[in-house]
Amino acid sequence: MTRYILLGLTFLLSTLRTEASTEPDDLAGRVIGTGDGRQIELPLLRSAYSVNIEGDMATVEVTQTFENPSALPMEARYLFPLNQRAAVYGMEMRVGDEVIEAVIREKAKAVAEFQAAAQEGKAAALLTQHRPNMFTQDIANLMPGQPIEVRLRYVQMVPKIDGKYQLVIPLIVGPRYRGADLPDEDQIAALDGQTPTPVPPGTWQIADVPAYPGVAGLDLPETITGDRVSLDVAFTSGFEMSGFGSATHPLDIVQGDAALTAGFAKGEVLDNRDLVLHYGLEGSDVQAAVLSHTDDRGGYLSVMIEPPVVPDDAQITPRELVFVLDTSGSMNGAPMAASKRFMTAALAGLRGGDYFRIIPFSNTAQEMSQTALPATAQNIRAADRYVRNLTAAGGTEIDRAIRTAFATRPVEDTMRIVVFLSDGYIGNEHTVLKTIRDQIGTARIYAFGVGSSVNRYLLDGMAEEGRGYARYVGLDEDALEIAETLARDLKSPLLTDITIDWGDLAVEDVSLTRIPDLFAGNSVRVYARHSATGAAEVKINGLVNGRAATMSVPLTLTAGAREPALPLIWARNRIAMLERNVAVGVAAESSDAEITKLGLDYGLQTKNTSFVAVSQKVVNDAGLPALTRDVPLPMVHGVGPSAYPQGFSGSSTPEPQAWLGMVLLAALSLMRLLQGRGRPRVRPANA
Repeated sequence: MTRYILLGLTFLLSTLRTEASTEPDDLAGRVIGTGDGRQIELPLLRSAYSVNIEGDMATVEVTQTFENPSALPMEARYLFPLNQRAAVYGMEMRVGDEVIEAVIREKAKAVAEFQAAAQEGKAAALLTQHRPNMFTQDIANLMPGQPIEVRLRYVQMVPKIDGKYQLVIPLIVGPRYRGADLPDEDQIAALDGQTPTPVPPGTWQIADVPAYPGVAGLDLPETITGDRVSLDVAFTSGFEMSGFGSATHPLDIVQGDAALTAGFAKGEVLDNRDLVLHYGLEGSDVQAAVLSHTDDRGGYLSVMIEPPVVPDDAQITPRELVFVLDTSGSMNGAPMAASKRFMTAALAGLRGGDYFRIIPFSNTAQEMSQTALPATAQNIRAADRYVRNLTAAGGTEIDRAIRTAFATRPVEDTMRIVVFLSDGYIGNEHTVLKTIRDQIGTARIYAFGVGSSVNRYLLDGMAEEGRGYARYVGLDEDALEIAETLARDLKSPLLTDITIDWGDLAVEDVSLTRIPDLFAGNSVRVYARHSATGAAEVKINGLVNGRAATMSVPLTLTAGAREPALPLIWARNRIAMLERNVAVGVAAESSDAEITKLGLDYGLQTKNTSFVAVSQKVVNDAGLPALTRDVPLPMVHGVGPSAYPQGFSGSSTPEPQAWLGMVLLAALSLMRLLQGRGRPRVRPANA
């Protein structure tokens, strides 16, 4: 009898494997049920963030604990964000009492090791970077009742923005609009309904973003996710700290003499908005600061530059302000209200001699007028009415909008400033960044992110390529007031055309090939490698309101390992510059190769290198096929259903892998039952 069962099972396995192999390799559409009484089998997640801040440097440990609530093995995938400045230098996996330190590999090798481990029934974890701020964690053979814990470690410098240090810890990846991703004029042709020409050989193609997982409150019940993120902050500094807090999350803060600790006031929170921490450092207001470190790899240094304190020349320079407003579906509701409040204040702040244009965009870009309008009272009133009547719906064709902004000649004797308002929810960031680099000319871009979890990689990049700055409006109780304040204070750069004269100091592999202009309250860091020790001096040169300005900066280059994180931070910033080269098509092949080398040499996660961890023990010893499941995400705070991809709601019909697992379980149970019947029964002696 057992033999016939095995023969039948072999045939059924073959059939089901064939059917399973035809399943599309995507991340969506894999939900067992939608909460209407049917079973939902999705991996569970808890995340813990341990943040150690020392002055303006932060070291973060992210612990992700995955659990399987079903009766069958799972392969879990979690789409999550990290700060785009993060140098991810370590990962470990814990399965039961086994702790495995992950190794860094070229991406293809890491994937191969992960897949081999999955086939062998071993637990495994694979970290993949899709964008500098977007990652997936894949978990193989997540067994029922056996959680897998993955711990990531990264370090970054904390930027100074408007006079305060601001550390952003992203907690959720917002939805991404996938529009036409075609080069240059073909992008316009496709949007206009024309047939684009094929992408020519030798053109770099940037990998698409991963498909979006199931969303609680949209195609899954809201109860599928809950408060699942905890926080532990420890802060120390050689300077007196002031104003530590968060506008995004209530915190419990315990202040000591020279340190503080903090956590979420309610213990755990829902990961539906980014965490932003801010603080001041009294006595740290210097216009240049230097860090140095030397080890067996050589010397590393960081030079931080702040602009001089001088009057803003915006009051005397006529401007052409080009307002580009995102009116796509993801901006509906609170984001659109904040954008309109911003525009009301910005229009009210126009001065005599200024000109303006307004370009709302979603699937297409429109214009209030074909030419720039003088900032007369009548035109400002008409513009205010035009903005108040805007509605949010449709896609997010940012590249088309940016091209429209540059499609007209600048008004003579004015400074053109493109003021861009959006959540940045697109997947073709490289197309937009290349367009800006090609067309920016003498204009500037001021990027304002509106929302609770915006695409800072894109918006920061737009500001960098546009020689401007980026600021963010969160959707908390002060959002409208913050939008109004930012709009009233459209800054002009205080220090431009910045260069560093390294003098006799021989440096190489500088992190920035062009140093961005500096605005009031901002700073920039330049990283480099060197081979010197002792005293040195460099000169920082630039223009202040068109007049030459110079500052000498003395350096003391140590021979010891005083700042062990500095090599990692240098490498991450160098990689960021190379990633931008790849995105905009400048020395893309050599840049891509250097990214791989830096990732391997410094043990860093990059787009070309991945951390992978594989257990020694076999956890799926029955050889049961694993169900592929995504960790569900909550809806981003303030973002409505229209922002999300459609058509991936669940089904009550199990996948072939699920049927296969259930058949295996049933067959094994039946075989054990039959074998048990054939054994002689032994009565206990004391029965």
